[in-house]
Amino acid sequence: MESGIVGPSVAVMSMMVFGMISKTFVGLPTPKSVRNPWKWTNTFVSLVHSSLTGLGALLCFYQTPEMTKDLIMPVTMPSHILVSMSTGYFMYDVLDLFVSKKAKSHWELVLHHITVIACFGCAVVTKLYTGFALVALTIELSSVFLHIRQLLHMGGVSKRNVIYRTNGMINIGMYILFRICTLAWMTRWVVINRDAIPFIPFTLGSVGLAIMTIINVILFFRLLQSDFLQKKPKHKDWFSE
Repeated sequence: MESGIVGPSVAVMSMMVFGMISKTFVGLPTPKSVRNPWKWTNTFVSLVHSSLTGLGALLCFYQTPEMTKDLIMPVTMPSHILVSMSTGYFMYDVLDLFVSKKAKSHWELVLHHITVIACFGCAVVTKLYTGFALVALTIELSSVFLHIRQLLHMGGVSKRNVIYRTNGMINIGMYILFRICTLAWMTRWVVINRDAIPFIPFTLGSVGLAIMTIINVILFFRLLQSDFLQKKPKHKDWFSE
């Protein structure tokens, strides 16, 4: 297999594998409190992805420290496969949202996923900016606790439960560290390295970061309001619906 098609091939295979994982979860029993079986299954699949890619990104940086210094050129086979695999997951999830007719009610997810696919696709095809994509994947460490929160909520666990509260506090801390701070750092890096980045990748990165930052800041305040500032959220809770 030629090196130029390894990434896209892994992405397509990943999309199919996550589809099979979803089919497996559909066959498992769910708590009686679950009113939306699709959301329950989708969240479990998302948790699998977040756990694999978040920890995988840290492992790639640990194995190849030079990737932390140069986010453009260095690339290893594990890091390229990881980014490609993650791209495949987002492709699967967008497809699942449309097939399940959930795209309209989950437009933030659709916008988020399309943005990620466009940005990661550059690294998958060109093998450039893999380090930058790995930094973005550390955000998935925050997603692990977001997905656990969703599962606890759908499983009928009270917000006063010690497990829910503990996860909620960790969730907020991880959100600030691995989402807001990471996105701020990535934006700073793009601005500082403007002269080293061609126009198309720079535009993709800039627009992508702007969209991601807006979405994550809005959702952060929704999360705070839902879990800590009021008992009954008046708005639609995107994290738990």
